[in-house]
Amino acid sequence: MTVSAHGYRGKVNLIYIDPPFDSGADYVRQVQLRGAQTPRLDGEAHSLGEQIQYTDIWANDMYLQFMYERLLLLKELLAEDGSLYLHCDWNKSHHLRCLLEEVFGPDSLRNEIVWKRTSARSDSKTYNHIHDTIFFATKGGQFNWTSLTIPYSKAYIDRYFTMVDEETGERFAATDLTARGLRSGSTGKPWRGFGPSTKGNHWKYTIEKLEELDAEGRIYWPESGGWPRYKHYLREAKGLAIQSIWTDVFVINSQAYERTDYPTQKPETLLERIIKASSKPGDLVLDCFVGAGTTAAVAQKLGRRWIAADINKGAIQTASKRLQAIIREQLDAQRQAQPSLPGVEPEAGSPIPAPCSLSFSVYRVNDYDLQTQHNEAVSLAVELIGIERIKTDTFFDGTLGKRLVKIVPFNHPLTPLDLQLLQDELKARPDEERDITIVCLGKEIAADAWLEEYNRHHPINKIELIELRTDQRYGKFFVHQPARAQVKVERRDGQIVVEVEDFISPTIVERLEMDTPLFKAQISDWRAMVDCVMIDTAYDGAVFNIALSDVPERKEDLVEGRYEMPAPEGQTTVAVKIVDMLGEEVLVTETV
Repeated sequence: MTVSAHGYRGKVNLIYIDPPFDSGADYVRQVQLRGAQTPRLDGEAHSLGEQIQYTDIWANDMYLQFMYERLLLLKELLAEDGSLYLHCDWNKSHHLRCLLEEVFGPDSLRNEIVWKRTSARSDSKTYNHIHDTIFFATKGGQFNWTSLTIPYSKAYIDRYFTMVDEETGERFAATDLTARGLRSGSTGKPWRGFGPSTKGNHWKYTIEKLEELDAEGRIYWPESGGWPRYKHYLREAKGLAIQSIWTDVFVINSQAYERTDYPTQKPETLLERIIKASSKPGDLVLDCFVGAGTTAAVAQKLGRRWIAADINKGAIQTASKRLQAIIREQLDAQRQAQPSLPGVEPEAGSPIPAPCSLSFSVYRVNDYDLQTQHNEAVSLAVELIGIERIKTDTFFDGTLGKRLVKIVPFNHPLTPLDLQLLQDELKARPDEERDITIVCLGKEIAADAWLEEYNRHHPINKIELIELRTDQRYGKFFVHQPARAQVKVERRDGQIVVEVEDFISPTIVERLEMDTPLFKAQISDWRAMVDCVMIDTAYDGAVFNIALSDVPERKEDLVEGRYEMPAPEGQTTVAVKIVDMLGEEVLVTETV
């Protein structure tokens, strides 16, 4: 797809988002080194094996502002015939509906879908919450839509398809041939002695069509002499049209093949329904809260293009591994069946569209590594700056000497709104005389003018700013040692031979608070740090096509480290991508 100067504005056909629900919960990902006992990090509430995915705790106005800004952007990205699905629960569904109606317009909200996600709970003193809400909105009046059905249940068939055709032996339901309301013309005239106008309704078909249907044996005449009815054969029944209450999509059980152990993971059947209903093969699907990668995984399987984004590195790692496995299966299937090229529809009659692509790339944008969630940002800043935590204060995070400290979440620069919230808090504490230190990642230009004006008129509660992006005193906060690997690549007897000789992840070493020699003494096998290895034997410098993927199934298993695969003809560039247990990647290339 060619992208204009406006990027993907107006190019996205379908957006599904499953943002934080403001439920007040911590979501934790279990991580451990392969083949090694996971040590606990001193001084942290979570071990290396308990990496926080995100903390779903917000001040109400901050959460709504967070969602409002993103909905504005998502509307800009949608194509004119595009759709957006917003998944939430009862905590904020009423507020989010108001935001959707404000951003998209009240007429653009098409459905409020209720998904019964579990059958029963017994952990509440009130009526248990067993459903989620999914809002379906469109950008315009004309939008992509494919009506979907679900098969009739046996009970439904036994109840409604009770008749048997005497000639064919087929089951059928006798349905009404009339519709409500009076009409002039043929459909409002009597037929065979039955006049619909006397009942305040009309025939569904013209008199001529009724005669044609009767000649074909499609009219059922009750022996009692009642009104004629239409024979609706079971073989013609497409199923029940899917309504706005979904009780047939079940959550992921502990044995499900798609289970990734990511908190809040949604089942593939849920996304399959949404993607099939509101997009076509080849369309572009976006999920900017991708989590376990379910949206991208289903889009890949259904022949849609996709863009997935998440602020959490663990989510990107989980989604990437999942997509690697899907693409590997698709490649294997293509090698066996030798179908058409990616992006081209398979032969007529095939129920599964061909994949649009058999590779993907991961990009880091907007200081990705620094976009930690608020609780993790607080811990980092407290340790680096020397802040003493205050656990009893609901607004301030700690003290620095005699100053109160407020740490602004790192997912946005300091704005005048943040400063105004601070001033409002101080007004509510008239006896507070301490000065204030604000810690932030960056700041808007308007914040400088606000601070200058405020400090000029407030000799008490003066505000000092520590901007970690530019403050030289705290430069260590931005020091990041990338993972490093020693990889040997050779061409030998028509084969590409790749051997990973060594690997070190400074991020893991730092999390374990060891120096490198001590770490290697305790964990001598570099493979303990590696989650997976991928190889592209014909790397073009832009798109990484997976020719080999080594992802051990069990956590106690290690990657192989040495690989052989057929060599392309002529000179080629071999790319080796190694991903550590925390999701950090290193790419090594060699021309052979």
